[in-house]
Amino acid sequence: MWIRPVHESEARGEVAELYAGVTRSWGGVDNIVKAHGRSPAALKALLTFYHGVMHGRGPLSLTRKEMIAVTVSALVDCGY
Repeated sequence: MWIRPVHESEARGEVAELYAGVTRSWGGVDNIVKAHGRSPAALKALLTFYHGVMHGRGPLSLTRKEMIAVTVSALVDCGY
């Protein structure tokens, strides 16, 4: 079963507000965020987790973290 993502133009209320805070420079929202758009609570949890992992304090730079994410995605044959 696939989760139908919530496109930016369909987002309303709290989801639209959360999307506004994570809109990328290219004008859209990442698909992983849209997949969580069906549940504002799940979307908030995802964004909190992501921010903590990628921007929280720790020994790894953001660049290293992004490199790890890309490597893992490639290893598990993820399209991201």
